[in-house]
Amino acid sequence: MPTELSDAFKSMSAPDLYRKQLDLTSIKELPDSHAWSTFGDRPCVDSSMAEPVPVVDLSDHNALTLVGDACKSWGVFQVINHGVPVSLLEAVEDVGRNLFALPAELKEKATRPPDGFSGFGQPRIAPFFDKQMWYEGFTILGSPFELVSKLWPEDEYCTKFCEISEEYDKQMKQLANKLLWLMLGSLGITKDDVEWAGPEGQLEGAHAALQLNSYPACPEPDKAMGLAEHTDSSFLTILYQGTTSGLQVAAADGPGWITVPPLPGALVINIGDLLHILSNAAFPSVLHRAMVNNSKQRISVAYFYGPPATIPVAPIPKLVDSSHPPVYRSVTWSEFLAAKAKLFNMALSSVRMAPETESSE
Repeated sequence: MPTELSDAFKSMSAPDLYRKQLDLTSIKELPDSHAWSTFGDRPCVDSSMAEPVPVVDLSDHNALTLVGDACKSWGVFQVINHGVPVSLLEAVEDVGRNLFALPAELKEKATRPPDGFSGFGQPRIAPFFDKQMWYEGFTILGSPFELVSKLWPEDEYCTKFCEISEEYDKQMKQLANKLLWLMLGSLGITKDDVEWAGPEGQLEGAHAALQLNSYPACPEPDKAMGLAEHTDSSFLTILYQGTTSGLQVAAADGPGWITVPPLPGALVINIGDLLHILSNAAFPSVLHRAMVNNSKQRISVAYFYGPPATIPVAPIPKLVDSSHPPVYRSVTWSEFLAAKAKLFNMALSSVRMAPETESSE
């Protein structure tokens, strides 16, 4: 059994993820490889007609209730007054923009290897779609120094990139921990109810990954997809989307795709599959995707936060009773990632408990 998230990917073969990528910034006409004939059955909802995604002020004394309501009804919300300096958000976006502006031949030095997790590469959901996405990503798991030093050897910018990304990781970890306990607290869960949380609920050993995303300006955005619809496998994802619109979400019982508008200094929080399991399906893991535009590059930064790789995640016992039987069986993050690599958005179904059949007399 893999003991680290990075180990979980070594047995997952997906050659298409490592093919040489086109330089999307230089393309004047949309190639057939990136031309999507359909974006699925869900309609896009006019923002002026749709109920907006909730915005929660974390300084509000009702934050626990507001967070819980958003998790139960939407599975996604935005937070303001979250404690992360706006200057840091702008700094990580700036270093990301400089990273993606590097020439293609230099980027090849830091391409994600087939048995690795970090580096430049296509989204891991790419093999499940016939067409390619108008997207470039850079994943960081652990220290970025080894990778970034290949791009800026003996350069002060390498130090700057590492300092900013490591401070961002530190701030995101603190916020993720705070958010997780607000979410669980809204269900009546305390730190004593989660055995592997640690005495102070600090979740020592929790895994996290940082994902920098680039969506270049596209010549035909109506036919291109930035990042196709999916759910995240983690407990939760914290997304900084800058000032450029593109993120869309589809609530389970909602009318269709709703755009999440960028708000100054705000962060988007979405529930992942493992928190859906942990909450015994009280919180839905939300489908989301990224669209592109023809006028400017969009940079976003995602922080994926989850449990230690080998800790079994199952519905918290306090949330299970005769009226609320466990919806899912126990699964580790590593095991779930393996299921997701094979089954994609059907991975949750693979760990769902069979409903008990009533005995007949």
